[in-house]
Amino acid sequence: MAATSGSNALNPSSAPPKILLAKPGLNRVGGPGGSEDESVTLRSRLPPPASLNLLSDSWEFHTDRILQFLTENTDFTVIGVIGPSGVGKSTILNELFGFDATSPGMLPPFATQTEETRAMARHCTVGMELRVSAERLVLLDTQPIFSPSVLAEMMRPDGSSTISILHGESLSADLAHELMGIQLGVFMASVCHVILVISEGVHDMNMWHLMLTVDLLKHGIPDPSSLTSSYSQGSNLGHEKETKDTPQEADEEYLAAPIFVHTKLRELDLFPINTLQLRRALSQYFSLSSFMGKKYVNNIKAQMQSSGSSDNKTDDLGSAELELFLIPSKRQDDLQRVQCESYVSMLGKLRDLVLSINCRHFAKAVSEREWLRNSARIWDMVKNSPVIAEYSRTLQSSGMFRR
Repeated sequence: MAATSGSNALNPSSAPPKILLAKPGLNRVGGPGGSEDESVTLRSRLPPPASLNLLSDSWEFHTDRILQFLTENTDFTVIGVIGPSGVGKSTILNELFGFDATSPGMLPPFATQTEETRAMARHCTVGMELRVSAERLVLLDTQPIFSPSVLAEMMRPDGSSTISILHGESLSADLAHELMGIQLGVFMASVCHVILVISEGVHDMNMWHLMLTVDLLKHGIPDPSSLTSSYSQGSNLGHEKETKDTPQEADEEYLAAPIFVHTKLRELDLFPINTLQLRRALSQYFSLSSFMGKKYVNNIKAQMQSSGSSDNKTDDLGSAELELFLIPSKRQDDLQRVQCESYVSMLGKLRDLVLSINCRHFAKAVSEREWLRNSARIWDMVKNSPVIAEYSRTLQSSGMFRR
């Protein structure tokens, strides 16, 4: 993944492509000429002019402000992160970006949780944010999954949702909140090369369950290179034709390569016997999922053989394991007689793993700009997915959510 020269930019005579680093200060919504109550009620406003949100808090996709930072380069990698609040998503993305936290006066590309936000039970990321590194890594950060603060912000006094999650359907806030995580997961699995699934500790399996649900509901959603010009947003006919024109078969739909990351672990959790049990549990949990599909195994095996790899694992890929990465608690570094590697060291190793992983490729070559435009179409397909809509109705009829 080499850095792209200025000649790959939209205008060859211009400066080298811009790099999204720090997030500018956001303008307060409301202000003169419009009340804050109106903006909360309508939830249809555009993101503030300085926003770098790809997906806004109104659950709408916005490309105009991001397009200027992307080029016609086709040698890029999309890495997404998904997980609950406070598990270290933004910290991991900052590490992937190559941000040096010791540099004075430099803001991190992705805002991390502070003591103030933690005390107020608030979240940092709204919707989805995008940054691009000098290595042409397109990094996507999502709002937290299973977040009470997200639910509180989207709930009206009568319990209904202020955000339109499924086009044309009015939902209760708790059901809409449940579907938000699923939609984010389906979208990330469709447009990323690698998706980091972050959990806290060794006993939280909620993200595992979410990804199984994503695998179950991701049908008819192609990768960004497979869209045809015949697709039109909001058209069911276009959606059906797009599915037929997609080169993947029904059992070979594209899925980003997942890396399951568990953070804030104790030294005991990192003992070899415990890590082995967790790896076995992960493999068993996803043994029948598409994440362990035959196409993926064969693809990795072919890549390893073509690169001349002598790794003995090449012959054992029929029982390949999913990538699992464990990061100790930052406080572990302050303890005496710690036997595991440090928090900082493991963050660096995670970056090395992500940059070297044999990830899945899109069906065809696509430029950064084409990827962004087609990702907007894919988001529209996710919101119009009949499979997700049917799942929503099933959840509603279960009686677990408000009506």
